[in-house]
Amino acid sequence: MKLTTKSEYALLALIYIARHEKNGFIKIEDICEKYNLSKKYLEQLFFILKNSCYIKTKRGAEGGYCLAKPSGKITVAEIIRLMDGALAPTESVSHYFFSKTPLSQEKKIIKVLRGIRDYIADKLENLTLKELI
Repeated sequence: MKLTTKSEYALLALIYIARHEKNGFIKIEDICEKYNLSKKYLEQLFFILKNSCYIKTKRGAEGGYCLAKPSGKITVAEIIRLMDGALAPTESVSHYFFSKTPLSQEKKIIKVLRGIRDYIADKLENLTLKELI
């Protein structure tokens, strides 16, 4: 598993929104300024997050973005899967994105990679945004 900028930016933005959710809707400019992120790129990611029901939007002067569900109900694993796909080091040991690979022929390496997948998944599936704020 390697995080791309999609996952990194999405996680940073969601953590920022969760941290400031008492302030109401958050402006994208505030997030971009805090983390020095591209506004255009973050807008593309917010489209994905909105369509997947992780954030809500509001137009107008008082508008912006807020979480669509409690921060304690959003795991790091689900955001990474949404943005980057499998948590597993190879698709031949992935739960959600399984696909046979050439490594599937070697049972011992598959067992090691499955253990790595299980460790990563356990950590990230039990880590919520709320724990990161």
